[in-house]
This record gives sequence, structure tokens and C-alpha cells, in this order.
Amino acid sequence: MLVTTVEHPAGYRVDKALGQVYGVVVRSRGLGGNIMAVFKSLGGGEIHQYTRMLEDARRQAIDRMVENATAMGANAVVMMRFDSSELGQTMAEVVAYGTAVIVTAEQNLT
Repeated sequence: MLVTTVEHPAGYRVDKALGQVYGVVVRSRGLGGNIMAVFKSLGGGEIHQYTRMLEDARRQAIDRMVENATAMGANAVVMMRFDSSELGQTMAEVVAYGTAVIVTAEQNLT
């Protein structure tokens, strides 16, 4: 499945728009991870546990979005974007969303 942030992917023609699709993931670090993050935040710098958690959540959100697009009969998702927010103080929500479409590879006539 082609997933792109552009509206018209180079080398493809968008034949039909099928509608919006999304994938949602809500993640929370365990108690131990939260305690370690608090100590790390006191000293400053990147909190690797949270970075990995959010990277994993983004991948899973994309996977869920692709599953939804496939169920609609799409072979691509265009205009893909991410959104995220905090839920409470220990949870993060990540949403991947875009437009499910049917594309055809353009023939090079040169």
C-alpha cells in the first residue's frame, strides 16, 4: 500500500477517492517507566523510553490506518498526517489519518 503525505503522488494518477481513514493508538508507560522518566526529566535531555513508545505508537497507528484503507478497497493513502495529544498525565494518543484512494501507475510515453 502506498502511503504518502502528498495529494498527487509522482508517477501515479488518483482514479477514485474512497474517503477518510485513520488509525488510533493510546499508549501509557508502565509505572516503572514513568518513575524513570521523572528522574531523567530532572536532569534534562531526551527521555528515550517515551521516544520509543511514541515511535511504536506511530507505526501501529499507520498499520491500523492501512488496514482500514484496505478494507475500503484502497491501494493508497494520500495526504497522510499525524496528530497526537496527552490523555491525563500518563497516556498519549497518536492518530494517523489520510484519504483512502485508488491509484494507477502512469505509463511513461517517452
